[in-house]
Amino acid sequence: MIYHRPIQIEFNHCDPAGIVFYPRYFEMTNSVAENFFREVVGETYATMIARAEGTPTVTLSAEFLLPSRLGEVLDWRLTIEALGRSSMDLLLVAACGGEDRLRVKKRLVYAGLRGGQPAALSWPAPLRDRLEAFRTAPET
Repeated sequence: MIYHRPIQIEFNHCDPAGIVFYPRYFEMTNSVAENFFREVVGETYATMIARAEGTPTVTLSAEFLLPSRLGEVLDWRLTIEALGRSSMDLLLVAACGGEDRLRVKKRLVYAGLRGGQPAALSWPAPLRDRLEAFRTAPET
């Protein structure tokens, strides 16, 4: 299945030429993932952080295809490519006007503090079940 989230390009996203400054894309990928967890998985980042847990990004690669400009609306698409014991590989694609602008591969790891130290944790069963159901659901 594919999760969609529109994001309008604002002045704060842009460099002086009026195109998205590349680090802002990475902020957008985090926003898309955070909203995916809230809307689809039913778990907010705030709730995870209150438990001293979360989903930090451990790897990130991007392919910049075309510039995005102030005022445009990007249609972000998120798919789960793989779901492991404690990790998840995402593909995020930002498009506008039918043209892909950016492709990002991102690995998140479910982690928390154990004994005061950060550690990878197994996905809690309810979260894993919802992630797997989303990953394997047919596109409608």
